[in-house]
Amino acid sequence: MPDSRVPRRRRYLVCEPRHFAVQYAINPWMHPGEPVDVLRALDQWQALVDTYRAHGHTVDSVKPVPGLPDMVFAANAAVVVDGRVFGSLFHAPERRPESVPYEAWFKTEGYEVYHPESVCEGEGDLVPAGRWILAGTGFRTTRQAHSEAQEYFGVPVIGLTLVDPYFYHLDTALFVLDEGNVAYYPGAFSPGSREVLARLYPDAVLATREDAMAFGLNSVSDGRHVFISPGATGLAGQLADRGYVPVPVDLSEFHKAGGGIKCCTQEIREIRS
Repeated sequence: MPDSRVPRRRRYLVCEPRHFAVQYAINPWMHPGEPVDVLRALDQWQALVDTYRAHGHTVDSVKPVPGLPDMVFAANAAVVVDGRVFGSLFHAPERRPESVPYEAWFKTEGYEVYHPESVCEGEGDLVPAGRWILAGTGFRTTRQAHSEAQEYFGVPVIGLTLVDPYFYHLDTALFVLDEGNVAYYPGAFSPGSREVLARLYPDAVLATREDAMAFGLNSVSDGRHVFISPGATGLAGQLADRGYVPVPVDLSEFHKAGGGIKCCTQEIREIRS
């Protein structure tokens, strides 16, 4: 395949996992008795940040807050489209305080933040995809939040129902490759949602359950480079065959909390000229 994929520089927001731990269980991946190697998590997170910067992307950071072990998962804090910030109202009470430091960061940067009235977990379930926003529901974010996001952004929001608790957020089951295509694991979705995805993306990259369970779909793409879990070898091969460049980054310590590369990465999308 010709070398025709074009990367676009991105701006990412992250949070250092200084206080990362598994202190409660709100998804099937989390086992509070399992120890977490914080130093390893810090090294893996820093490697992700360094990799983004090495590929020309801007990385900003929110200061971590003691007592908020999941604050490292920056994607869940908000979704930003055309410079407008739609905040989060977390499903789990343990995570709701995370919204405060993220909102403070956005306000310091000059953004206004919309407060959703319904449960919504940012880019975990609201995935901007070119002309529309793909929106997950079934475990966390509610359908009412989909409607709120559509009214706020003025962008069509397409609801998708998740049915497998291991893929509790949309960004664990699907990621955007570029403005015209996605990769996803069909088994994570209801039959009707699978039909919707097949109609919208007839040329989508379809992942196996094995690659999905390796957090292969919790990936970040800049349109050419795909920052992906090294365990998702089959998916990486498919992407390479399509002309993308897989860039393996090991965030396996974060899998203990049900997170990976995308969970740790919030994209700040400004108005494109």
